[in-house]
Formats: sequence, C-alpha cells, structure tokens
Amino acid sequence: MHASSESGTRGGPSLTVWADNFMAPGCGGSREHSFQHPFLQAVGMFLGEFSCLAAFYLLRCRAARHPEGSMDPQQPFNPLLFLPPALCDMTGTSIMYVALNMTSASSFQMLRGAVIIFTGLFSVAFLGRRLALSQWLGILATIAGLVVVGLADLLSKHDDQHKLSEVITGDLLIIMAQIIVSIQMVLEEKFVYRHNVHPLRAVGTEGLFGFVILSLLLVPMYYIPAGSFSGNPRGVLEDTLDAFCQVGRQPLIALALLGNISSIAFFNFAGISVTKELSATTRMVLDSLRTIVIWALSLALGWEAFHPLQILGFLILLMGTALYNGLHRPLLTRLSRGRPPAEESEHERLLGGSRTPINDAS
Repeated sequence: MHASSESGTRGGPSLTVWADNFMAPGCGGSREHSFQHPFLQAVGMFLGEFSCLAAFYLLRCRAARHPEGSMDPQQPFNPLLFLPPALCDMTGTSIMYVALNMTSASSFQMLRGAVIIFTGLFSVAFLGRRLALSQWLGILATIAGLVVVGLADLLSKHDDQHKLSEVITGDLLIIMAQIIVSIQMVLEEKFVYRHNVHPLRAVGTEGLFGFVILSLLLVPMYYIPAGSFSGNPRGVLEDTLDAFCQVGRQPLIALALLGNISSIAFFNFAGISVTKELSATTRMVLDSLRTIVIWALSLALGWEAFHPLQILGFLILLMGTALYNGLHRPLLTRLSRGRPPAEESEHERLLGGSRTPINDAS
C-alpha cells in the first residue's frame, strides 16, 4: 500500500534520519563519524518487508484453523513476476537512502511527492490511462510545490554536514528515485495485479528478493572506491564492517535501525489490515501528519534550519495530492447539494485501475 500515493518504499526511510545524525567511532580505532551507510540501511528496510511474508503465512495458518474467517483463495503464480518490481524497489530505495545523507529530512519527505507526476505520466504512456482534468492540475501543482521546496533548500543556511552542492545533489537524487518508484508501480500494475496475490505475500516476496540481492551486493561494494561520495573513512561505496562497529559502540544507532525495520513491518501489516476502513482523505491527512512530525522533530533537535518557503511548498504539494486523488469531488458535491459519489480506491486515483494495489501502505 502506497501511503497517499507516494511511498514506494512501504513506509520509507523516515526513521533512519535518527541513525544518520548519530556519531560513533568505526573499526580499527577510526575517528568518530556520522553513521552514513545507505545500502546497509536499505537492506534493513527489505528485512522489514520480508517479515510481511512471515505474517502472511501466520495468517494463513490461522485461517486454516478457523475456516469461518478464511482468507481469499490464492491463485498459483510465478514468484519471479515480483523480481522486476523488486529490482526497481531496491534501486529506488538505495538512491533515497543516499539522498537522505545529503539533504534535510523534511525536504526528503516532501520531495517524495514527485511520485505522483511520474506515475501519472507513465500510466498514460504505458497503461493507456486517461487522466481527468483535476489530475493534470494536481500534477502541475505538485511540480510547482517541488520548485518551491527546492528554492527553500537553495536559500536555506547550510552547515558543514550539508553543503549546498550536496543538498542540490540529494534533492535531484530523490526525484530520480521517484521515477524508478513510478516504473515499479507501473510494472506491478501491468504484470502482477492481474493475479489474486495477498498484499502481505506480495510485499514479503519483493522484500525477499531485495534483501537477498542487496545483501550479496554489499560484498563488492566493500571494495568499490567512491571518493567524496562515500560517507565512511575507507572511502568505499559501503563499509558494512564499519557500520557494525559503529552500531556496537553506539546503542542508539541500533535502536534507530531496529525502529526503522519494525516500523516498516508494522506499517505494511497495519496498513493492509485497516486500509478498507479508511477514506482517501484520512490516509492523506495521516501521511501529511508524518511529514509535519518529521519536520517538527528535525527543527526541535536542531538538525535543520527553518525556512518559510517550506511551508508554502508543503501546502502546494498537499493541494496537488488532493487534486490528483480527487479529494475535491466530495467538497464540490456538498456545495452543489448533490449525492456524494461512490468512493474510489486509492489505486484507482493513482493509476486508474480497478484492483487494490499489492503494496498499498497507508
């Protein structure tokens, strides 16, 4: 389940901003440095998704013992159908974790709203969807909101940890990741949704692929030089040993990582369990509250500076999301004293389809 149509990572790396701001010495007596291990953190995210597979089999065992509350029958399918979306998920998530080390947490959360733009365009180009006028207006509003948030980053004061060049690169990487997330969603719609696959099973299968593949890639990443792009003392793409040493010497990092893994697992399980009881308006409000909480905590802890343009950008992005999801229709109906239209599913608003998405997470 994609939270308000924007979270391709099933809950996203929101909590890892805590780990990124902790300092700890690494292996071999290296100096104290920030915990910047984006690819290892992405592995943790996939571990959280993978745990949904265990939840699925537990629910299936429970359904077998209580036939009156049985799950919908599962059609046979080839698990390799999930490999292409999993590769997109792995790539997009890794890029976003890298970007999170370069820019502020609030900008990171807001810029993820760009997924609406690319998902809408790709659904028209590859799925033959026809977007309503309000959806095109939502896309234009989202573009305007992204420009305002980008300007806020350019005009904000930057410390030694986040230089202007790094912030610009991080913002561009976030938008690039949303393109990949949009491709993932289109692939899932085109090849996966036609099968009656339980959402927990779908998320867990993609998490399994991502966890195994990215864990294996950590080995060559340990030897690939990355220069200034790297955040570890050895200057390699990912230093897993350094990460484990930092975790061992700073328990708060381990707490943040475990919190991120647990939140992703709970986010998917709880979201799939209650999504039919929530309206699209409620889901968007809850996701907006997540952005506000992350923003408020970052400001309170001194991790970023306040800029009034961010408020304007956030409000414009909120308006774009509301227009794209058709949340203006009930208001117009009430104003015209007509009968409220039947509520569409969130996936219909995002891709124009008629099935519930396998990875809807709000």
